[in-house]
Amino acid sequence: MAKPTIRPMLATDWESVADIYAEGIATGVATFETEIPSYEVWERAHMEICRLVALNGSKILGWAALSPVSSRCVYGGVAEVSIYISQSSRGKGVGKQLLSHLIQASEKEGIWTLQSGVFPTNIGSIKVHKAVGFRQIGVRERVGKLKGIWMDNVLFERRSKVIGVD
Repeated sequence: MAKPTIRPMLATDWESVADIYAEGIATGVATFETEIPSYEVWERAHMEICRLVALNGSKILGWAALSPVSSRCVYGGVAEVSIYISQSSRGKGVGKQLLSHLIQASEKEGIWTLQSGVFPTNIGSIKVHKAVGFRQIGVRERVGKLKGIWMDNVLFERRSKVIGVD
């Protein structure tokens, strides 16, 4: 596979983004969500900055976005990562490239800490996060239920080496 192009996500990308999100939901190891939200609901939950898609030509292979972790101003530079890769593009380096671009974009926007919660069974996501400098900081045991089953969540964090270091 040729190296994908990374660009900002557009509202017109939503159909492809939602399809990839649905593929992630179907795995049972990507999210606590069980249904795709409307674009309006998704948009309100994610920051306006740092919404990216990976493309091969005009085909969207994956997407990444940030959500605020708190409305308190002290946490204004801390964001939670969402990253989803299409089923046909997993294991081909798309996630690593997309997450690397998300890190760069977040630092340009003044974000000093990225965090991500990953199911322990999502080995691919764990490997990608570690490959770009995230470190495991703990496990939230039985943090939520997915289809009636309590699930753990491995918490990862990446602290910027250029933003918030003074």
